[in-house]
Amino acid sequence: MTQPPVGRRERKKAATRQAIADAALRLFLERGYDQVGIRDVADAADVSTTTLFKHFTGKEALVFDQDGDQEAGLVAAVRDRADGQGLVDALREHVLATWLPLAADPQLSEFAALVDSTPVLREYSERMWTRHTDALGAAIADEVGVDHDDLACATLARFVLEVPALTRGREDRRAAVETVFDVLARGWTPPER
Repeated sequence: MTQPPVGRRERKKAATRQAIADAALRLFLERGYDQVGIRDVADAADVSTTTLFKHFTGKEALVFDQDGDQEAGLVAAVRDRADGQGLVDALREHVLATWLPLAADPQLSEFAALVDSTPVLREYSERMWTRHTDALGAAIADEVGVDHDDLACATLARFVLEVPALTRGREDRRAAVETVFDVLARGWTPPER
């Protein structure tokens, strides 16, 4: 994950960004995505629209405010893993540490319903997951010394990113995550150079 901002200016920027994202999500959940405009979000966060656009590229990005941190976390799980730790084990550890607490958040079902019921958000989410898959696949490829377009690396990345969907609705999410990673550990091996 990204390091927390250390300077006063960076802390203020991060706080403003979070206030905007929180206001946006609250309004989207209360009124529906299509019934909320950028000006509504800016007013609720007590910022100008110019400030809002300094932090977010568009309305869809307000919903997925953790996009960059999620991608950075996935890549760091591969690149910064402990010496001797396998890729699948490092990714398992990352998913258990980051996704399980998120999945337990009661607001997750509201968030998922918002995304599922809004075509533009579903499309944005799919593009975001594709970017994450590409970034994770490239990080895996770098670690095993093959080209970024290696199919085995892309396959592992894709399955890791499907863990939330594969385990959604399971009574014991932790056991479900462990099962998926057990399958990946037994069936996935790094490609030969």
